Amino acid sequence: MIQKNLLMNEKTLFGHPRSLFLLFFAEMWERFSFYGMRALLVLYLIDKTQGGQGWNRADASSLYGNYLSAIYLTSIAGGYLADRYLGYRKAVLIGGAIIVLGHLSLAFDSLTFFYLGICLLVAGTGLLKPNISSMVGQLYPDGSKLKDSAYTIFYMGINVGGFFGPIVCGELAKVYGWHYGFGIAAFGMMLGLLVFYLKQDMLGTIGLQPSQSDTFKIDKNAAKIPLTAIERDRLMVIGILSFFSIVFWMSFEQAGASINIFAQDYTDKHIFGYEVSAASIQSVNSFWIIVLAIPMSWIWVKLDAVKRNPSSPYKFAWGLFFLGTAFILMAVATQDIPQGAMTASKSLWLLIAFYALQTVGELCISPVGLATVNKLSPPQLLGFMYGIWFSATAVGNKLAGFLSSLIDDLQKAHSMSYFFGVFVVATFVMSAIAFVFGKKLTAMMHGVK
Repeated sequence: MIQKNLLMNEKTLFGHPRSLFLLFFAEMWERFSFYGMRALLVLYLIDKTQGGQGWNRADASSLYGNYLSAIYLTSIAGGYLADRYLGYRKAVLIGGAIIVLGHLSLAFDSLTFFYLGICLLVAGTGLLKPNISSMVGQLYPDGSKLKDSAYTIFYMGINVGGFFGPIVCGELAKVYGWHYGFGIAAFGMMLGLLVFYLKQDMLGTIGLQPSQSDTFKIDKNAAKIPLTAIERDRLMVIGILSFFSIVFWMSFEQAGASINIFAQDYTDKHIFGYEVSAASIQSVNSFWIIVLAIPMSWIWVKLDAVKRNPSSPYKFAWGLFFLGTAFILMAVATQDIPQGAMTASKSLWLLIAFYALQTVGELCISPVGLATVNKLSPPQLLGFMYGIWFSATAVGNKLAGFLSSLIDDLQKAHSMSYFFGVFVVATFVMSAIAFVFGKKLTAMMHGVK
């Protein structure tokens, strides 16, 4: 009720509190910097002719997996620090400042500054990412049916940044050099951080440190109360859904690794007579999210109105299914690439279609997962449970890098189609398990949808 009272007089925009769009804007620019960096990383490492590091594909994919897994793993510490000491708002501000320093480090043509930048980005994102997500849920009273819709809108903000980041960073890197691409990402994060700092009063007391926030005072007292049987069931559901998400992200994050390599070496990148950079192609995923996020949010609301809205476990099952169909497309389309071939010239439309199917799956899992963690977690464990959620993503990203590092070995021993078939099997098996146990998991949520 405290949260409801804090925001009951706030003006709304599209039926949501305006403060949602402040968080939307801040996260949009953080994701601009993150996805710009993500698009460049593997390509920079494997480049041998334009000032890159000249690594082999296996080592570049391995570093990519380690980098992304470390980012999400530090979210556990970031969530804990915000819950107990900093508050969500201060964690976002400190994390954003560290991210800016990380991107500025990457702008220097030095391997030492490159590794320093990587470490700063890991630390900064671990502080910012779980805690800005936590504040989204706190804008709404417990049980609000607007939460799923809010997280989908928030997720669209993520992908506005995700759309422009790879294009701007990728094209700058292509024309002026890699370090210009890395450096421009700092500008986006600085802009988002400045607006968040200047307009943070819109959030009321949400996100303040424990000594300043009524909500945190309630959480501190609640920490002394043992968990109920219902709360333990709900936490178990978060754990199981997090396990499903490992396989999802293991497959999804091929986008920045093996799919990025496929775009660079196996795809004709010309469109309307202009050759786009391979990094820019990663913006296609975000384009589809911008197009599909609002319609899918509307679908969830309409299904809820007629009591047909699938519970989170069933949405996870559908998300894995659609991701599996995306890899079926890749497996079928690459059957004619000769075994061991290091280059090909597949149509860019193949990747556009792949990302469309992948995006439908993503919208069934990622924003739904964020909302589900918020709704199932006891208040005193909210930040920590977001850390658990993102730690599962960390494991998935680590596996993504490991499997991507096998692309050359599997291509030589079998085929490119075989490589993509691995992800078809993994996602379809987990989808089937989620469908089978969906009813049981829904019951363990005890009325939470």
